[in-house]
Amino acid sequence: MNRLPRDKRAQILNLLCEGMSMRATSRISDVSINTVTKLLIDAGMASSDYQDRAFRGLKCKRVQVDEIWAFCYAKKKNVPLAKKAPEAAGDIWTWVAIDADTKLVPSWWVGNRDAECARALLTDLAGRVANRIQLTSDGWRAYRDAVHDAFLDEIDYAQLVKIYGESEEAKREKRYSPAECIGCERQSVQGSPDPDHISTSYVERQNLTLRMQNRRFTRLTNAFSKKAQNHVQAVSLHFMFYNFCRIHKTLRVTPAMAADVTDHVWDVAEIVDVIDAGQGEPTEPEPSNPELEKLLGDTDSYLKWHAHPSQRGRTAR
Repeated sequence: MNRLPRDKRAQILNLLCEGMSMRATSRISDVSINTVTKLLIDAGMASSDYQDRAFRGLKCKRVQVDEIWAFCYAKKKNVPLAKKAPEAAGDIWTWVAIDADTKLVPSWWVGNRDAECARALLTDLAGRVANRIQLTSDGWRAYRDAVHDAFLDEIDYAQLVKIYGESEEAKREKRYSPAECIGCERQSVQGSPDPDHISTSYVERQNLTLRMQNRRFTRLTNAFSKKAQNHVQAVSLHFMFYNFCRIHKTLRVTPAMAADVTDHVWDVAEIVDVIDAGQGEPTEPEPSNPELEKLLGDTDSYLKWHAHPSQRGRTAR
């Protein structure tokens, strides 16, 4: 099988991870768009598999969760008028959990903004941490039951509920101006969370990082995902790059180094090595989180194309 040189593949992945669109990457690296797409899929699958195996027994103390909006093929309101819209067209949400201390993103999930996806994210997170954690989310109602189902009573959980008011500018600029946050209310939901650490600031900053470094999340462009499967692979590759390759400006190391998952800053070429290692002889998957596996069997058809890190051997995320 023909395969690009290691350095060329590393260049393509680096361009994608730094926020360049697929066609711009194709032009700069002088390869076809199909080559870029195929490499993205391979990289997403390998990244999902590797991080699933690496992020086990984590010693997180304070974790924040949130969800970020994007769309696939067309915005939800435009799907009925779109030509040949695929099944997963419309709004698509990426649920993210981040360690407030190491800035590691151990779990994420791509799907709808509903209770099933909230449970999927938190069940996966529960299978990765080795100790009791303090968890903070926003006031989205789906989190409460999901946290209880995933952690039972072994968690300190709080919600940061934001209070919004519409400013005069928002009334004039209805399309682009969000509602103004006029206050926050800290609510202890379960256990004994430390009031000083009830915050979602880090995960909201991670949402900005995702929008800045993944072209598919950039607003008002035509670089949005056309296929949900490719969107999932791009998210997986982004978090591989973020966790292992990108030095955090405050920590001065990568999140994976801060969490003792690795001992050095990865070069993007090492992601290429992970891809090559995953394309060797097939191996039997290791035992995973049984609760998450049961949940995956119960979810609706929308999630069938999504492969979480715990879904090694299936269609990758």
